Amino acid sequence: MRSFSGATDPSVAARLDRMPITKLHKRFAGVMALGNFFEIYELFLAGVLATTLKTTFDLAGFELSLVLASAFVGAFVGAVVIGRLADRVGRRTAYMVTLTLYSAATLGCALSPDLWTLVIFRFVAGVGLGGELPVTDSFLGDILPPARRGYYVAWAFTGAYLAVPAVGFLGLVLVDGAPLGVAGWRWMFAIGSLGALLTFLVRRGLPESPRWLESVGRMAEADAVTSRFEKAAEAEGWTPPAISDEPERPDAGAPVEPVPVRAIFRRPLVRRTVIMAILWILAPIGFYGFGNLATLVLADKGFDLNTSLTYLTFSFIGYPLGSYLSVLIMERAERKWILSASLVGMAVFGLIYGSARSAAVIIASGFCFTVVANVMSNSGHIYQLEQFPTSVRTTATGWLYSLSRLSTAAAPFCLVPLLDAYGAAVAFAVVAVAMLLAAVAVVFGVRTTGLGLEAISGPDRAAIVRPGGPAGSTSPAGSTSPVGPTPPVGSASPVIPENTH
Repeated sequence: MRSFSGATDPSVAARLDRMPITKLHKRFAGVMALGNFFEIYELFLAGVLATTLKTTFDLAGFELSLVLASAFVGAFVGAVVIGRLADRVGRRTAYMVTLTLYSAATLGCALSPDLWTLVIFRFVAGVGLGGELPVTDSFLGDILPPARRGYYVAWAFTGAYLAVPAVGFLGLVLVDGAPLGVAGWRWMFAIGSLGALLTFLVRRGLPESPRWLESVGRMAEADAVTSRFEKAAEAEGWTPPAISDEPERPDAGAPVEPVPVRAIFRRPLVRRTVIMAILWILAPIGFYGFGNLATLVLADKGFDLNTSLTYLTFSFIGYPLGSYLSVLIMERAERKWILSASLVGMAVFGLIYGSARSAAVIIASGFCFTVVANVMSNSGHIYQLEQFPTSVRTTATGWLYSLSRLSTAAAPFCLVPLLDAYGAAVAFAVVAVAMLLAAVAVVFGVRTTGLGLEAISGPDRAAIVRPGGPAGSTSPAGSTSPVGPTPPVGSASPVIPENTH
């Protein structure tokens, strides 16, 4: 294979990693952000409409929990199925599937005549949503250079999280009204459906992931997409370095060998799988639990619907601001420490919010909670996409995200009864415990900031692909990895010595 500059280089990954960020990278990150905007919109929509739907359909506690959970149960299915689909047929094809399901089903939600129709359509919409984040994370991770990967993924999610205050403001305007004789909550679902259709049309211009193309042996297509990025960089004044002038990479020149899915449950990857599973089981209890419970908590404190939505809207402003904060710090510190610290912050501010009574403390603690929650979310997404090799990245990410959907679906059945029986302070105490446990787990993760994806997921590839093979058999002696030097062939250590410091 030849790069655009004409120098021989067998590695698409090496060519992608050596480039600067171009307008093409930024454009594709913007397209991802647009799609994620409506994904986030939908995930927070039911929480904003919880009180209205409870009244409209005369819902008891279990039925309300069913409405809140239905999209997340669907998202569990979508994350498992579409995540695997993306590794089999490509990231771009999977995008189209997710948006088609979401757009059609959300329109069905807007037209739902009864509770069970709404629950069914919410479930189908959730299937589309479940595949959205894993595919987005994998695609952005595949194309962005390592030095700025965290920065631009954080920017993409910052744009997406503008959806959260947008949901709050739309709720203030529409929930109590009936424009053109149609209930406001139906309009809010319809807006999500039309937005997804717009995103579908924009995303048709996306290329396939060059890393994925290389991983399945479609070398000519991988070269063509990579050359497109190189041409864009050269048009902006970048000059490709001669191959001999580039620093040697552990994976440079190595053939791409697909990793079997079962490898994520074996050493050395199983430790990462377990840590990320703990994160995605526990962290969503706080992240989505706040969105789903917020209006119910304020109603429990005695505030009326309009007052609750006003307080909630001010709190929701913290989501995009927290996402922007993550942009500023994402490349300045190790990802796992940012992630762990933000989980602790969620625990602290959640406890304050649960026990608050005055308007000022409710708004301030809710705002601070959403700020640190989005630092957690962005750093978690970036950290997740850096854990696994290309050939199983979306499958592993989808399976792990599916745990978050199950956790989020189960949370209302636990938190709503706690809220009804013991009040907001106890409900948020449970949330705080979950956040602290997740924070401790993340401390034991690997380092990733500023490292190439192949350097993070590729050491001891022989041990991953062929368990029991000699460590370092595909890497030159003395090459470095995020977990320390790779031992030379014949050394005593057969697996990655995962240094977590």
